[in-house]
Amino acid sequence: MRIPPRFTLAGGVATALLSSLLLGAPATAAPAPAPTAVVTTVAATAAVGDICYSDLPSQAYTTLRLIDAGGPFPYSQDGAVFQNREQILPAHSLGYYHEYTVKTPGVTTRGARRIVTGASAQEDYYTADHYATFDLIDYGC
Repeated sequence: MRIPPRFTLAGGVATALLSSLLLGAPATAAPAPAPTAVVTTVAATAAVGDICYSDLPSQAYTTLRLIDAGGPFPYSQDGAVFQNREQILPAHSLGYYHEYTVKTPGVTTRGARRIVTGASAQEDYYTADHYATFDLIDYGC
């Protein structure tokens, strides 16, 4: 199973930081990007956590079975390309991610819960808050 990185540092910055921390060497690298760029990247990827498969709501199991079977899906939007506009999930080309509705009991609309799948095997993310945060589904626990 592929696990997304928890945070990312720009190449030269990461090398300089590791050199400084591990070897006590002075940190020399190309100028660091603007602080907001680094903070944004760290904050965005920090929103990806993980969730045990057994901790998903029961409706998510139904959605995952439908995904495995190729449908039929309850909503016409299910299977649509997820554009990752929030930039919380790891960056990939358009078409890598697809989204599916996880029904919410008592709600007459699609609700906020989704499963977003990546093109890699078992790279499935669950969001209960309409893309504000994501949890990588851990099938091993």
